[in-house]
Amino acid sequence: MTIRFTVEDHVARVTIERPDRMNAIDEAAETELIRVWTAIEQDDSVRCVVLTGAGERAFCTGADMKQSGNKTGLEYWSAARPGGFGGLALRETLDVPVIARVNGHALGGGMEMVLGCDIVVAAEKATFGLPEPRVGRLALDGGIALLPRRMPHVWAMGMLLTGRRVSAAEALRFGLVNEVVPLAELDQAVDRWVADILACAPLSLRAIKQMVRGGAGLSPQEAQRLRLPALVAALQSIDQDEGVRAFVEKRAPQWQGR
Repeated sequence: MTIRFTVEDHVARVTIERPDRMNAIDEAAETELIRVWTAIEQDDSVRCVVLTGAGERAFCTGADMKQSGNKTGLEYWSAARPGGFGGLALRETLDVPVIARVNGHALGGGMEMVLGCDIVVAAEKATFGLPEPRVGRLALDGGIALLPRRMPHVWAMGMLLTGRRVSAAEALRFGLVNEVVPLAELDQAVDRWVADILACAPLSLRAIKQMVRGGAGLSPQEAQRLRLPALVAALQSIDQDEGVRAFVEKRAPQWQGR
C-alpha cells in the first residue's frame, strides 16, 4: 500500500507511504491519490482533509525519478494530469478544506501538492522548493502556474529560477505557510486547525472554497455577484438555521451538513 486513506469523525487523512523513497510518487501512487480525491469528493460526510507523508524526513519529494527518469521531459509533461501533480495541485472539484501537514521536505511535485492545499502547517525542519530546473525539467504540474500567484513576484522567481530550497521559517515569511512548529508539536497544531474547521458549517466552507475559486481573476465586484449553487445551498440549509439558533442559545451548533 503506497497511500493510506482513512475517514474518521468527518476527517479524511491521506498519507503517502513511501518513506524509503522520501515519499516520492510513482505512477501507482499517483493513480491511488487520484482515486482517493474522487472518493472524498463523493463522500458528503468528509468535512476536512489532512495530507502528509510517512516518517519524519519527507512530506513528498515529487516524482520518483527512478520511474519518471525513463521518460523524456516532453513525454512526462504530455501525460494527462488534469488535476496537477498527485491529482491535487490544480484540482478544481475538491470543495472541502485541505490541510498540508508538512513533516519534512516538500520538493518538486510535493511542493506543488502543498500549493494545492488550503492551509499549511509545517515542522521547523521542513523545506520547500521546486528544484526541477536543476535536473533539466520544469515545475509544470502546478508549480510555475501557482507559485507567482501565492507570493511576491521576486520571491517566486527567486525560487523558480534557482531551484533552491527555502526553510519553513522563510516559507512562513513568504506567506506559503500558516504555522511553523517543532516536529513534536506538529500533530497538536494540525488538530487545532482541524477543530477550528469542524466548528464551522460544512456547507458554508464548501461555498467559500467554490466562491474563492470562481472569483479568481474577477474584480471584487464581479466576485461578489457570483451566485453559485453551493452558496444558495448553504444559505437555505438546515445548518444555517441551527447556527443562528445555537448562537442565540449560547451553545455549540450541531452541524448536519444539510
